[in-house]
Amino acid sequence: MSKPTNIESALRTIAFERKGLEAVSDALSNDMGEAFEAACDIMRDIGGRVIVTGVGKSGHIGTKIAATLASTGTPAFFVHPSEANHGDLGMIARDDAIIALSWSGETAELKGVIAYSSRFSIPLIAITKNKNSALGKEATVCLELPTVEEACPNGLAPTTSTTMQMAIGDALAVALLESRGFSADDFGIYHPGGSLGSKLMSVSEVMHTGDSIPLVAENTPMSEAVMMLSNKRMGCVGVTDATGKLIGILTDGDLARNLDKDLQSLSVNDLMTRDPKTINGSALVTSAMATLNSFNISALIVTDTDGKPEGIIHLHDLLRIGVA
Repeated sequence: MSKPTNIESALRTIAFERKGLEAVSDALSNDMGEAFEAACDIMRDIGGRVIVTGVGKSGHIGTKIAATLASTGTPAFFVHPSEANHGDLGMIARDDAIIALSWSGETAELKGVIAYSSRFSIPLIAITKNKNSALGKEATVCLELPTVEEACPNGLAPTTSTTMQMAIGDALAVALLESRGFSADDFGIYHPGGSLGSKLMSVSEVMHTGDSIPLVAENTPMSEAVMMLSNKRMGCVGVTDATGKLIGILTDGDLARNLDKDLQSLSVNDLMTRDPKTINGSALVTSAMATLNSFNISALIVTDTDGKPEGIIHLHDLLRIGVA
């Protein structure tokens, strides 16, 4: 029998893990559904934090679950059960809830956490394959994962099982996120750094304001509008009516397309585009980038609820902060 290629091995691994995820989906639609709802209720209603714990690969998955919960509005952190047995149990308060991960449900290091949970009536959510295990029996709620075959050909290295644990952790975090109405603005509070932080910035945080906004009044002679285009270097000029409302925009492109005309005899009203694309200051910069790309333009006038200009945002501003 020939040795499988790397690609064949990879595809087989993914196929096993896909089956595991399908099994979790089926379980949630049937027997696990009630327990999942109960787990979400516990985590949503506690006054404290969610403490996630586990050993080995389950512990590594646990740290990721804790991080995902914390970043999506559910205060959480990971406590290693071995450290818990040597004093870190004091980090777990009576108004907290515990998520314990153990594929077998018989992990010896978890005994201290399980006993502590029982002693102080701290809700314990188990994620295991065996509800009749020591962990499953003591849990307030047991999320019993389906028994599936590991992708490891020896059936030893946690592969499919850890994928399933990760999926159920993500499912809990997203369910809580949605039930709380956790918004992109809320998400941005916990992710201020890096490219993700940049993408969660609002237009008002990036836009140019005050004298930087290129604006002229309606019926302004083209000679003055051209000077404004040159001086402000935004590639466009907004046109406002007597009330200060934006009614049009004149761009470098408009000017280039009409060089054959007698510009000295024209006003901005003759060449401007009426009802131009605009954006609100509270919108995310990613929305601004999407609009620029969709309409193949390089700048957007930012208007308030009355349609009056309060800023301008340029493609170069978005590229500068890493929104691409």
